This record gives sequence, C-alpha cells and structure tokens, in this order.
Amino acid sequence: MTTAPISNIRNFSIVAHIDHGKSTLADRLIQMTGGLSDREMAGKEQVLDSMDIERERGITIKAQTVRLKYRAKDGKDYIFNLMDTPGHVDFAYEVSRSLAACEGSLLVVDASQGVEAQTLANVYQALDNNHEIVPVLNKVDLPAAEPDKVKQQIEDVIGIDASDAVMISAKTGVGVPDVLEAIVTRLPPPKGDRDATLKALLVDSWYDVYLGVVVLIRVVDGTMKKGNRIRMMGTGAAYDVERVGFFTPKMEQVDELGPGEIGFITAAIKEVADTRVGDTITDDKKPVSEMLPGFKPAIPVVFCGLFPADANDFETLRAAMGKLRLNDASFSYEMETSAALGFGFRCGFLGLLHLEIIQERLSREFDLNLIATAPSVIYKMHLTDGTELSIHNPVDMPDVVKIADIEEPWIEATILTPDEYLGSVLKLCQDRRGAQKELTYVGSRAMVKYDLPLNEVVFDFYDRLKSVSKGYASFDYHLTDYKVADLVKMQILVNAEPVDALSMLVHRTRAEGRGRAMVEKMKELIPPHMFQIPIQAAIGGKVIARETVRALRKDVTAKCYGGDITRKRKLLEKQKEGKKKMRQFGKVDIPQEAFIAALKVDS
Repeated sequence: MTTAPISNIRNFSIVAHIDHGKSTLADRLIQMTGGLSDREMAGKEQVLDSMDIERERGITIKAQTVRLKYRAKDGKDYIFNLMDTPGHVDFAYEVSRSLAACEGSLLVVDASQGVEAQTLANVYQALDNNHEIVPVLNKVDLPAAEPDKVKQQIEDVIGIDASDAVMISAKTGVGVPDVLEAIVTRLPPPKGDRDATLKALLVDSWYDVYLGVVVLIRVVDGTMKKGNRIRMMGTGAAYDVERVGFFTPKMEQVDELGPGEIGFITAAIKEVADTRVGDTITDDKKPVSEMLPGFKPAIPVVFCGLFPADANDFETLRAAMGKLRLNDASFSYEMETSAALGFGFRCGFLGLLHLEIIQERLSREFDLNLIATAPSVIYKMHLTDGTELSIHNPVDMPDVVKIADIEEPWIEATILTPDEYLGSVLKLCQDRRGAQKELTYVGSRAMVKYDLPLNEVVFDFYDRLKSVSKGYASFDYHLTDYKVADLVKMQILVNAEPVDALSMLVHRTRAEGRGRAMVEKMKELIPPHMFQIPIQAAIGGKVIARETVRALRKDVTAKCYGGDITRKRKLLEKQKEGKKKMRQFGKVDIPQEAFIAALKVDS
C-alpha cells in the first residue's frame, strides 16, 4: 500500500459517554470501508474490544487504533486513522493519549439520553488538544430519541454548534456514510514535514509474546523506516527498528511511515516499562532538539492490598502482576505482608473500575483466588518534627502523638441527573461530607458540582449514586487538592487481637457508624468457637463498638441424674475455667468470606 499524500490523511478519535455507541460506530466504519470482510465481522460485535472482559461488560478499556481506506465522493482516496477510546472516567488517561495523536474528534451523543457527565469531560479534553469536533447523534431510530432537544443540549452545555450534527444509527448503519463524508470535509489533515528529522509521538505500547514490545506511534515529521536506529528521548535508550506497519485491524507491514501517519513499530524492546507513553522518538544520529509535549502520566488514586487466598499461590500472583504491568503502565504494585492474610501486594489503581477490572483479569487469566483489602487513598501526614509523609496503607500510620495534622485528597464531581432524583443525589453528597458548588439546569436535567473527599467516593459512591437515581445519574470527577481533616485510624479487634487487613482511616464523625456496621457484620460471619469471642472496633485505646460471638456449649451435666446441685455446679465451673484458658490460647479462624463481606460493608 503506497502512502497517501498528507492532505488525504485524517486522524480522528471517537469520544463519548459510556454506552453511547462508540465501539459500534467504529465497527460500522470498519465494515463500510472494507477494513474487514462481512465474514470476519460475522458474529463479532465491537471488533476493536479485544479483551474478553471488554466484550462481556460492553466497555472499552484499552484505546485501539485502526487504519481504513476510503474513496470519497470527490473521487480521491483517503486514509483514515481511527482511535476508539474508552468512555469511563478511570481510563481518562487512555483518552488523553489517543487525542494527542489526532487532529479531530467525532463526538457521539445518544439521541435518547443526551449529554452526560463523561461526554463533557471527554469533549473538554478534545478541545484542550485543539480538535475540530463533528457532533454525531446516535440511536436516532429509537422511539425515545429526541434529536432536536439533544442538539440544543450540545449547544447549551458544551457550547459547540450542533446545527449540522450527523444523524445516525450505528447499529443498523443508517447515516454512517454521512459520517465518512463529514470526516473528509470537516476534519483537518495533519501537518508535517517529510524531509525533516524524524520526530514521532509514542502513543501506546503493549507486550506481544512473539514480537516483544509493540509500540504504537504517530509520526509528526520525517519518516520511520525499517532498519532505522531510533532513540527514545525520555529514557535515552536506542533501538534498531525491525518492523514497521499499521492495523487494518489486522497487522500489516510496510517499509515506512510518513508524517501524519499512525502505525506501529517493533524493535526488540524487552519491557513495556522501557517505552513511556507520551515520549518522543527521534533519530539516534541526529536527534531533534526539543521533545513533543507529552501528556500527563497516569497517577494512581486508589490503593488496596491484594492477597492470594491460598498462600502457595503467592509466586503465581507475583508473576501475574508482572505480566499485567507489561500491558498496563498505570497499574503499580509493591510487596506487603499482613498478619491476617500473609504475603501479598499493595496495588495502586486509577479508580474503582480499574481495580475491579485488574482483579477480574487476575482471577480470570491466571486462575487466582484473591482477597482485596478495603480501598484507600493517599493521605498526607504532617508530623510534629516538620516532616511530611504520604501514606496509603493505614497500617503504616505513625503514632498519633507524632502527627500534627492529616490532609486528605478532595475531588470536584460533576453529576448530571434527572430532576426527580435531585433530592436523593444531593442527600447522598451531603452524607459523604460534600460541599455544593453550583447547581444549573440542562433542559430537564440538573447538573450539580460538588466538592467531595475522595475517600468517601472510593468506597461505594458510584453504586449508591446509581441506585438512588435508578441508574440515570452520570458522574465524572477530577482531583483538586488536599485539605486538612479530622481523620482517625479505626481498628477491628477479634479476641483482643487487631486484624490489620480491616483497619482503616475514617473521619471522626463517621467512625462510630462505620465501626458498628463492621462489628455487626463480623459477628454474623465468624462461626462460633468453643469459647466466647469479643469483636471490637477501637480508635487508639478507646472501644467504640462491640459484639460477642457466643461460645458453643457442650452439656457436661448430661450424665448427672438428680442428686446434689453442687456436683453440677462444680462441673460447670470446671468447664468455664477450661473455656477461659482456651480463649487465652485459642486461635480464632476468620473465614475468607468474612473478610470480603466486612470490606464491602457500608453505613
């Protein structure tokens, strides 16, 4: 395939809220431009969602790219490089790097649902990258579709002209040819100089068992040829290019990629960690003087401990984590040990969905049975001697006397909800110590902005929001800053022994409620032993809640018929002594389910 002139290349991404039909539209575009034959598409929805888990949940996790050929009405041949991006807030960094490689975006909005919180977040990201935006209204064939109202919404909320939005139904294919024409006529071609020194943006990288690390690149200037010696400017490492090509979604090799093109290279790179997303690739002999502006690195915001249910699986878990890290640079982990759970890892994630996906991939792809501790966020502790610590594991917290104050991260949340659920949504945010910033209306829907502490959100805020709004509210957030808070470390003691996996940092006002809920849950889940087991929630030396698991009793007086009461009493006293002794040395077995259920509990 010869390379097209740069004026005939269009690089674009599809941005939208979750479930508004990005991946389905991508399927139609691939089908209509002949990227895959109908036979290859048969029985397979969302061609670009390659992971099983993406298919099952119907979400996109990894941004994918594909190159399509299209003959426009003006008779010219165009090359489209399409990036299908995730819509979920946890994968916003995937979106940011796809946008950095493109000049335009198709903004897909569901004609029945209208503009959602994530739609806003992703569009603003595209506008920050100076993208030309073409609004596309999807699902216009649904009886509930209100295209005119949604067009008005796009203009009011996002502030872009939607009068000539393309009306389509990605599922049936109606209107999709208009999208192809709009890409040609309304999106700008890339700029770049073929004769300049090689300068390319590293968009993504993943590990392939046969090829080593495959690097997805966008060439800005110069050409990327087979046999070139290239240098990564961020890491300073140099490599010889072995293969150059692009995806149609199948891998196709070419001799070179010119300016404005998106494709892949392999160069015997051993580890994905060596290829930093957002890095600039240049010629090793005559490198360019300045790097391209990379995008912000993904910073983990939620942490939790992952432990194998069976201690013998520890090495398998370590290997599995290493393999996942190969393909997901945003996931970080370090070793930790816990008295209750043994050896495991403390892992950092971009959000709760990311945590869930990683857990599911570990159990599914590596057949591991895991226990996760309560999710926590990064707290900043200012000590009395003037030092500052960042802590995400409550177990590492220094002695209370040494702490001057503790700061916790806050976020700004944007929530869009139908009017009738507004009351319950506001109440949920107030309960989570939120402070309302603004409340505006978008048609019949309310848009609320709230400042919320992140540790109240990571627990189960998203689930609660969906349940109080019957699934209609949508939610997006970004970290703002750290604020001083009155936080305390709450421990759960079972038989006077602290269970480290259950300790957590909570706000003083919420500690008692959270503690009571935890001990009640634990009481139901710990099976009775031969002795009484006290379960307590404590802050420092002060117990704030307590429950007791009753002891199993054996009827020691069964063989005494009639006779003197003192003999029975003596036997019962003897039994009592035995139980006291047992309690001193007895070990309480806390079943696995108890940990999992206790960690899920919320007031």
